[in-house]
Amino acid sequence: MRVAIIGCGYVGLVSGACMADFGHVVTCVDKDAAKIAALQRGEMPIFEPGLGDLVAKNVRERRLLFTPDLVEPAKTADVIFIAVGTPSRPADGLADLTYVYQAAREIADAMVGYKVIVNKSTVPVGTGDEITRIICEARPGAAFAVVSNPEFLREGAAIADFMQPDRIVIGTSDERARRIMSELYRPLVAANAPILFTERRGAELIKYAANAFLATKITFINEIADLCEKAGANVQEVARGIGLDDRIGPKFLNAGPGYGGSCFPKDLQALMRTGLDFGAPIRSIETIIAINDQRKRAMARKIIAACGGNVRGSTLAILGLTFKPNTDDMREAPSVPIITALQDGGANIRAYDPEGMKHAQAVLQGVEYADDPYACIKGADALVIMTEWDVFRKLDLVRAKSLLRQPIAIDLRNIYQPDEMQRLGFTYVSVGRSPVAQPALAAAK
Repeated sequence: MRVAIIGCGYVGLVSGACMADFGHVVTCVDKDAAKIAALQRGEMPIFEPGLGDLVAKNVRERRLLFTPDLVEPAKTADVIFIAVGTPSRPADGLADLTYVYQAAREIADAMVGYKVIVNKSTVPVGTGDEITRIICEARPGAAFAVVSNPEFLREGAAIADFMQPDRIVIGTSDERARRIMSELYRPLVAANAPILFTERRGAELIKYAANAFLATKITFINEIADLCEKAGANVQEVARGIGLDDRIGPKFLNAGPGYGGSCFPKDLQALMRTGLDFGAPIRSIETIIAINDQRKRAMARKIIAACGGNVRGSTLAILGLTFKPNTDDMREAPSVPIITALQDGGANIRAYDPEGMKHAQAVLQGVEYADDPYACIKGADALVIMTEWDVFRKLDLVRAKSLLRQPIAIDLRNIYQPDEMQRLGFTYVSVGRSPVAQPALAAAK
């Protein structure tokens, strides 16, 4: 099949490369000429493990093409995907659908013959109806179907998620579109990937509901972690105990500094606003958003308390900046408000992240960036683990302690064990577990 994808961002590029690997001929379209030129040279605009190799392979085999012009791809494609950004509107938190509707108008201008127009952008319920209206208004009598096909890609594991999905959701009541979408995803269905056909509005809502539920699990375990610290329990044991219940499951039960990234914050805001607009407010989502926002400030206070209650003039070594490992994405990363709060408290910040430092410089001011973890730690008054990159799980802790001015480690991802850190002589603070104070240091304070 011939496929056109509008938008060479995270979703569009990963989806295009994977569909090309199925054997489809895919043309990715983006108005950013510099991005298209870079992709044609084999340069990836994002860090995603394995993506560069997958793109290069399918470009070589002429199944994956890049262009800034939609006209020709729209004429020849059987399926046209809309995979553009839907950021939150600053005024009200609703998804900004400007790019989605602009793409719809451009498709209407360029399409020839019957087209399946697939919205892969995350959009509020009812957006497919508006896309249909826009195209009908621009091209009366045109033959097309608008389908909702939400993505469920995790940054850092997107290729595996696309190639081995736990479900494929397709929202359409058009039988011809259903047959075409079944053929498009036939390689995955043949490999026993579940495919769920729904009404279009149901598919639009599934994406938001899924992200909201996952954010709820994160927020819940973070509040349980706070209780564990007060009650003298270990949140990891609690999480394992409830996660073994197959009605709950173990995923998204890792306590930490709160959720971030490109999806959860904006999707929960959009779902909250959509509920209000439909007269069906989702109060639990309103609460989750508020709790997650407050958690960042709480984590900054936790770091300051671990440093004796005052960080003015102190140098803090921050390991990890991105909202999760295996990505360079700094969008809504917990590190940003936490570091800003620490700077407000007078701390000097030195940071290292394997992939995120370039993007971090655009959102963080006054931060010194190090070349490796040990350069970051050297001479610092405390070490803070912000993101659970594998390289931080394998630190030479004896060396790290020798480089610190004081053996203080604040682990916001619980990647080390308290008994090990106690044995090594650290004052160690984690999330949802009893802190470990190194006796001499505790006495000095």
